[in-house]
Amino acid sequence: MDSRSDSRPDPRDTDGGGITVRRALELPGLRGGLPEVLAGADLLERTVRWVHAGEVPNIASLLKGGELLLTTGYGLGTRPVDQRAFVRTLADRGIAALVVELGTRFTRLPAALVETARSAGLPLVQLHREVPFVTVTEEIHTEIVNGHYALLQRAEEVHRRCTEALLGGGGVPQVLGILAGFGGNPVFLETVDGQLLYAAGAPVHEGADPLQVWEGLRGHHQDEPPAGTAIVDVPGGGPGTGSVRARLVLLPVGAPVAPVHRMAAERAAGILAVVLMQARQEEELAARGRGDFLTDLAEGRVTAQDAPAQARVLGFRPGGGPLLPVVMRLADGPSPAGGGWAVLARALAEELAAVGVPVLLGVRPVEGRVPLLLGLRAEQERPAVSDRVASALRAGVERAGVRRPGARPPVVVVGAAGGWAAASTGLRHAAETATAAQGLPEHPWYDARRLDIDLLLWRLRDHPDLAAFVDRAIGPLRDHDARSRPALLPTLETYLAHAGRKAETARELHLNRQTLYNRLARIGELLGTDLDDPQTVLTLNLALRARRHVP
Repeated sequence: MDSRSDSRPDPRDTDGGGITVRRALELPGLRGGLPEVLAGADLLERTVRWVHAGEVPNIASLLKGGELLLTTGYGLGTRPVDQRAFVRTLADRGIAALVVELGTRFTRLPAALVETARSAGLPLVQLHREVPFVTVTEEIHTEIVNGHYALLQRAEEVHRRCTEALLGGGGVPQVLGILAGFGGNPVFLETVDGQLLYAAGAPVHEGADPLQVWEGLRGHHQDEPPAGTAIVDVPGGGPGTGSVRARLVLLPVGAPVAPVHRMAAERAAGILAVVLMQARQEEELAARGRGDFLTDLAEGRVTAQDAPAQARVLGFRPGGGPLLPVVMRLADGPSPAGGGWAVLARALAEELAAVGVPVLLGVRPVEGRVPLLLGLRAEQERPAVSDRVASALRAGVERAGVRRPGARPPVVVVGAAGGWAAASTGLRHAAETATAAQGLPEHPWYDARRLDIDLLLWRLRDHPDLAAFVDRAIGPLRDHDARSRPALLPTLETYLAHAGRKAETARELHLNRQTLYNRLARIGELLGTDLDDPQTVLTLNLALRARRHVP
């Protein structure tokens, strides 16, 4: 994978795996030389990335920047002009500090050397005692290697947390959230052409929401990244080398982007590449991102205050009216043939475009759900919009051709309309209700507010008392239907669905009245109950609803 930034790392960066000049002077090797800082005392927090010892005048050409240079002074020259030039070339090269051992060449450093170091901003240290340079080099290099190892450990810890998040059922938002928390900056995942897929990171200060920051820099940091930006390519896994699927963008909004943050992003990019390979088309990738946002909203991981800004970046601008949460659940998920969720997401988006209201459509393959948010102009629109949305969703499923053979029709559940806080509760309620509604008589859409009993029974599905209740209430009818004909449970269900109106029940079952009367009498006999008793009717209604959720 390719990692790049707008410029090479600053050799004076103090979070790049080296040690500071101050720390180097505290180590036994240099401390034994009685170091005296003559210039740059306020610059001792610079990072030493390596140590070099040399005595040649052109030694600057051998350095890359960030080194601590040890010398006895033979390469400094005897003339002030040479000494000034020597110091300036080292400062221009970006070395961390110049350390000169007194005694062999100088008893004290020339004033020209000291003055030039001060004006050039180069830490200058003289040693009053002789020290073995090899010992100093070994000590500092050991510290630097240990520092690099510590950085690797920090980056690997982020990698471990990201991996655990994925294994725990998380996705791209959780990985980006870990990166954002580690670096103290917003993190964005973009397509190669600069379209935002995901964003993570808390506001760094009031009025600086990360998504607003990204919107402000959109189109700018593609060609000329802001200073300090880090961009890490996420491999695409496609044919040929250098294939790129997406890009991680770390913006230095709350804090500088340090090398360890780039390192962590590079490791996270490998994890993201695996996740993104599962989303073979951009429609599915974007739909999954919206689905993650809607799920995070439903689960309270996105607050009602932060939700509008995130939704806006995802393309959802509902206006000032109420929001309508909708969830469609596919009983067995779409068939993987022909692209699965990618094809379905595209077909649904095209069908919903004709609904006439703002729509935020997501997919959640893990749960087999399609969550949506719609923007209404007024609460009174809810029934009509629900009809149009349910029709569009079912048409999209059929058009995509992803419904598995023999699978039950998708269930569409509409929650209560309201603001962003209500949308959070409504999405969660609708998602649970969509699962609880499996097996109910087919309807274009279900009102979540009218299925609370079914939801309650579904939540109790694993409780042994529910199965015992069903067995006590309608067990004799189940036993009868298992060995005799005609089956009586359908008759009871239809009778209760019509609130005990016998004429309507007989008409729907295509029975004459006397036959219906005989069946109802047989049901009452088997159950030992009076079907005209309101309490009995309530018990039987609950038992018939609950039997879908028990063995």
